This record gives sequence, structure tokens and C-alpha cells, in this order.
Amino acid sequence: MVELCSLSVSNCKEIKKHSRHGNKERTHYQRNKSKERKKTPNFAKPSPSNLQHLLFPMDYLKSALPSQIMSERGSNLVVINPGSANIRIGMASQDTPFNVPHCIARHTKQIPRRNVIDQMLNNQVTTAQHMEREKAYDVIASLLKIPFLDEETPSNSFPRKMGRVDGQNPHTIRKHLPFTWSNVYEEATNLSVSLETSSKAETSEFLDPKEGTDSKEPNASERKFKEFICGEEALRISPTEPYCLCRPIRRGHLNISLHYPMQQVLDDLHTIWDWILIEKLHIPRNERNMYSAVLVLPETFDNREIKEILSLVLRDLCFGSAVVHQEGLAAVFGNGLSTACVVNIGAQVTSLICIEDGGALPSTGKTLPFGGEDISRGLLWTQRHHQTWPQIRTDVLTKPIDLLMLNQLKETYCEIKEGELDAVAVVHSYEEKVPAGSHKTRLTALNVPPMGLFYPMLLVPDVYPPPPRTWFHDYEDMLEETWHIDFSRRSDMSDTFYPNVNAGLPMWESYPVFSTKPKKEEKVGLAEAITNCILSTGRIDIQRKLFCSIQLVGGVALTNGLVAATEERVLHAIPPNEAIDTVEVLQSRTNPTFVPWRGGAILGVLDLGRDAWIAREDWIQNGIHVGSNRKYKDSYYLQAQAMCYLNS
Repeated sequence: MVELCSLSVSNCKEIKKHSRHGNKERTHYQRNKSKERKKTPNFAKPSPSNLQHLLFPMDYLKSALPSQIMSERGSNLVVINPGSANIRIGMASQDTPFNVPHCIARHTKQIPRRNVIDQMLNNQVTTAQHMEREKAYDVIASLLKIPFLDEETPSNSFPRKMGRVDGQNPHTIRKHLPFTWSNVYEEATNLSVSLETSSKAETSEFLDPKEGTDSKEPNASERKFKEFICGEEALRISPTEPYCLCRPIRRGHLNISLHYPMQQVLDDLHTIWDWILIEKLHIPRNERNMYSAVLVLPETFDNREIKEILSLVLRDLCFGSAVVHQEGLAAVFGNGLSTACVVNIGAQVTSLICIEDGGALPSTGKTLPFGGEDISRGLLWTQRHHQTWPQIRTDVLTKPIDLLMLNQLKETYCEIKEGELDAVAVVHSYEEKVPAGSHKTRLTALNVPPMGLFYPMLLVPDVYPPPPRTWFHDYEDMLEETWHIDFSRRSDMSDTFYPNVNAGLPMWESYPVFSTKPKKEEKVGLAEAITNCILSTGRIDIQRKLFCSIQLVGGVALTNGLVAATEERVLHAIPPNEAIDTVEVLQSRTNPTFVPWRGGAILGVLDLGRDAWIAREDWIQNGIHVGSNRKYKDSYYLQAQAMCYLNS
């Protein structure tokens, strides 16, 4: 709650500024309270004990504890931070959110069947990419002072190749329990049937029965496949089962392709989020109009993607109101900062943006097409090249359970440090429905894969091509305030371009062709990207401040040695003609994985920007128009406005 204490100061100053008019302001509040109630989110109904903080919020915020504010204002506020691999979601009053794999497996009868929806998009690594990867490995090996790719260490007391091994080993082995296959059958409705199937599941969960052919199997005719399975259970489905895994978000965008149409992507998002709200947060559909949603969306999202997500939350999931905040800004608030270069290293994409005094600088935004899952794939390639990986079929593309295992090994053993880094580990093999096999082996060069962040050729860019971008072209920019500017109408657009959304209002009135906010996807290393991002601000004062305020968020930020490596490599990446001699990565106050989510919770609870809240009825009827041609503003504008009070 430390960050809430620091941020409540800005809220108090904002309230103080607005309270200078004294009784006049309170009279205005009394006169317009019905209108205000319609615009603000549906928080919990005020009780007599907390009614005073609605009328005299400055005094209330001075005396109230942060935990009390979070409890009272966050009880009806759901914070949603979606990502390519995981979604962080929870009540604002929670300390940490639920971290759920952002995927769904649907039962299918399609022949030939695909285990993964993107299976047909798989590209093979080319010879040129393979050569670049080997070259990147040798560069990293030289920096880490370890043998090159094809060199052996003569003093190494352990052989390079090890399979299934018994006996003691001088290295410490950190054992992980193997993953189990998910149960893909509906639970029996009859109690006796339920008892029989549950007792049978313990002994036959890993068997491979032929469905519909074994007439002696008890209750075989009553077994029915689940229509869909979400979360981690979807990743642990046997490849022999008739299910297809879908990831509705990939590489920071909606995963729309010829094999995965837009409507199916949105349906899958709705099903996953609805399942989480019911199963994890216990919020039924008929009560959601009493809740408000804070959407902490990735910097990579385009304008139309933001609109589709808003429609999903307000129209389909039936939230009473919602607000949009960008991940970079939320991350700054989550750590109680006002200025920082935010580096969000996710599972599949890395995004960077600079924040100055609580306002984002959109021109500094950059996107790198790699993340934690690419490090896991790099770990597998490194072990196979050194012949330390057991002779098992590990396929991260068609067997998601193998990716779960690799992510676990990466998080446990990979770090950045000089010298040879080996470890004895237990690797599991997953074949069809049989129990997982355990293989004790010595993993080597464990400090090489995370260095791929600085030398991305080691990771080999996406084995799947990126989603097509033509669908996302959108002339209506949600992130800019343009209605006060007089533009000529575009001749190629009619007033009813989106008649089903604008309810008869001219959707594109006086709006020309604009490029969307900069989303530069660059194939450079992390150090160069951070340096370019900060130097693009163009001002030496803010540059010096940002180089000393680098903030690493995302799960990969937990990698040991990453902070020191980032500081060192960014310092060397700064051109010698720049008057910068200090680089510092700030320590996160909480788990870096949840910092943007926590920032979204703080922003929602403090309610800094009332104008940003979108009512369900207004969105369904008018889209991005409300009242007198006012656009909804998002956090780029609102938080810059709010942070001004810190310096007032």
C-alpha cells in the first residue's frame, strides 16, 4: 500500500484545487448529483459511516488509511490486464490478482484436427536464421567468458551428454512435480456415477481408451466431453484428445488470421473472461451491472482493438461502466513514480514507453517482438545443440504442456552471470496420455538464453508470422482529443460508415486520415531500444532523469542478474557524444508481474479522471460520442492532467 500513500497526495491536491470555490462547488454538486451519478462508476453504495468522504473528500483522504480506501472503493471495481500469454484479473481491493493463462481449448470434430489454432502458420527456421543464431551465441559466450558454441571445456568433470541417470549427484537438484493431464470429461450429474468416475479417474487418468469402443468400461456411454476448457487446464490437455487450443491474443495483438476469424477471437475472449469472472471472482452475470471495470491494456493495442475490448466488457460482459488505462502509465502508478522509462517484458512481446510527470510520451513508444516464451525456446535450442537434452519429443508449438515445463525450467535455473552456469535438473516428457517421464540431466549454458534479450537473433524471431495488420486500420483515434480542430471531411467516407454503432450520428465528422499512435516494432536488442526510446525525447534534462529511472516490469523482470546487465549494456549503448554518464534501473516495490495491474487498481480507486469513465448505455448507443460531441479521453490525457497537481 506504499504506492497508494504516495499517489493519494495528487488526489488530495486535485480535490483541494476544486474545493477553493467552497460552498459554490457543493451547491453545484447538489444540483447536478443525478447527472454525476450517471457518469461515475458503480461503486458500492455509500453508508452513513462513509458518506462524509463523498461530500468532503479532502478531509476524508487525509484521515483514512490506504487499506480503508482500497477496501471501500475497490469492492466493486474489477481490474483487467490482458496479455498474450496470461491475463491478470482481480478486484481492486485484492493485494494480488489471479494470473490465468490467456487461452481456451474447444472440443472439435474437425478432421484433420489441429492441436493449436495457429498450427498451420508455423514457419521453419531458415538456414540464414540458424547461422545468425549461432553467431549471436558466440558473441554472448565471449561476453560471459564461456566456451563458444562448438567448444568443449577440457576441465569439465561432467560429460556433455546425459540421459536418464540414477544415483547421487553433487549438484543440487530443484525438483518440480510433473504436470498432469487435464480431465476433459464433464462431471457426472448422478452422485453414484460421480463417485465411480472419480475413483476410476485416479487409476485410469493416463490410460488411452478408445472412445465408444470399450463396451465393458463402466459408465462409458455417460461420459461427455467438455465444450471448452480455459486457463492452465487448457494447456495440459493431451494431444490425442479432440481439442484445439486457441490464444485470442498473440504478440500483443488480437490473433486474427485466415484460420482464426475476428468473431471467433472475440467469442473466445468473452468465454475466457466470463469463465474467470464466474469461477475465480464469483461475479454472476446478473450482478455485473453493479461493477465497474478498469482495463489496463497493452501499449501494442491499436485503436480498433481498444474499441472491441470496450464493447466486449460493456456490451457482452455487462459491466456498468469501464475506463481504459495504458500499461505503461499504470506501471508508473503501480510503483508510486511520476517519471520513468517503462520496459514491459511480457511472454511474447516487449514494449517501451517514457512517462514524464505522469504523462505518457507516445512518440517514444517502441515494440520488440520477443519475450519470455522466446527465452524458453532459446533454452531448448541451447540444450539440444549441446546434446544435454534427453532423447524425448519436446514440441512447444503443438504440445503446450511442453512450453509449461520449459517456462518452469527457465524461471528456476536461468540467470545472467559471468562464467559457466550449469545445473542438474529433472526434465519431464509428456507422451499422449501416459504419466510423465522423469529424466535427470545436466543443463548447460543457462546464462545464454536470457541474454537473447540483448541479442534477439539468438531467439530467432517469431516462429509464427505476426497477425495481419490491415484489419486494424482505424481512422478514429481514441487517444487524441481532436474535436476542437476544424478539419475538412474526407470525400471517401459517408456519415453512416458504421451505422450500427453510432446510432445515426455522423461517426467520422470532420475527421481526416490519421496514422495511429506510433507502434514501432524494431528488431534491435533491449539496450539499444531503451537508449533510442529515451533519446527520442530530445531534451537533455528529461533524458538524464529517464536514464536514472528505468523501470522493468513483466515476468521476465524477475530474472536474476537482469538489472545489472541492463544498466551495463544501456550505458555502453549511449552514443559518446551524449552527455549521459549514469544509468539506473529502479527496484520494483512489488512483484514486477503485477505492477501494471496494481497501478490500474490505484487509478481506479482514486478515480482521478471522472471524464474517462464510460457508461454502458452511452457506449452501446453512441460509441465514442457522448453528449455534445465529446470524445472519451484515455489515460494519456487524464493522467497528465492529474499529475499536474503534484507540482501545483
